Amino acid sequence: MRADRLLSIMLLLQTRGKQTTQALAHELGVSRRTILRDIDALSYAGVPIYADGGHGGGIALDENYRTTLTGLNEAEIRVLFISENTQLMNDIGLGEATKHLRHKLSAALPLEQQSIAEQVRQRIYLDPAWWWQDDISLPFWSELQKAVFEDYRIQVTYENFNGEVAERLLEPYSLVAKAAQWYLIAKRDGAYRLYRVARFHSIQIQNTHFERENGFDLIKFWHEHLKEFRESIAEYTFTLRIHPDRLGFVQSLMAGRFQITWTDPQTGWKTLRFQVETMDLAKMLVFGLGNQAVIVDPPELREAILRGIQALQTTTQQQDDPK
Repeated sequence: MRADRLLSIMLLLQTRGKQTTQALAHELGVSRRTILRDIDALSYAGVPIYADGGHGGGIALDENYRTTLTGLNEAEIRVLFISENTQLMNDIGLGEATKHLRHKLSAALPLEQQSIAEQVRQRIYLDPAWWWQDDISLPFWSELQKAVFEDYRIQVTYENFNGEVAERLLEPYSLVAKAAQWYLIAKRDGAYRLYRVARFHSIQIQNTHFERENGFDLIKFWHEHLKEFRESIAEYTFTLRIHPDRLGFVQSLMAGRFQITWTDPQTGWKTLRFQVETMDLAKMLVFGLGNQAVIVDPPELREAILRGIQALQTTTQQQDDPK
């Protein structure tokens, strides 16, 4: 719709500053001629928009002009007002600000659209926390935020995954929440590293600032790290055939770690290819599936399962007959 496109042009100019007609046309998926007609329409409607010609020119809004929320459509209102868990905002000290912002956004909506906000709030709720995750305050959180936002170096004591504790001098770049767990991206010895915030034993802000690398992009770095992490931990590959009734069980335990390679059209049994960290995880899954799974490969997994069953039978017999 043209009304949505006109509002999009104003928002793009308001948030990004001066834009060329070619850039606006590419962003909105229309021709340059269409953009020029839209600019004329906005100007005719009283929007303080102007164009500069020549090298470095483009389309811009008066710097004091701000759009209102009256142009939001129903889908955009739903995005703004989907009820979500506020724990992450509480973690960074913005829980109350989030509530106040939602109240202000709701009040700014036209009366006929305010019912949409309440409707979606009662129909969709996003909770990123895991079922058994404890609601505990993060250690040294205020110091960590100060260091990240103001580019201070920090001296930390950190416990790694195997329990070893060491002191480190870090340049803290960014904080990321993954499944409601907070991680610090920091530079040490010229390389970016990841630290789980809950494992810090101490954090001391230093009196020196560091220079951020200009080319660092948080979103790009994080997704590249996730890809590398998945590839690094998926060291053990195995294949099972499972009963179709157990697919939900497998999905709940192994989401993102398997792919269905074949489904038997007669029985419905499915062949799944898994990638996990260790054989122990594979054995745990097989034992959990019981007689509703068949090991296709590798043979050593089948042999390990048989040995485990024999050991369990021996232990059980010894407990039943303690002579």
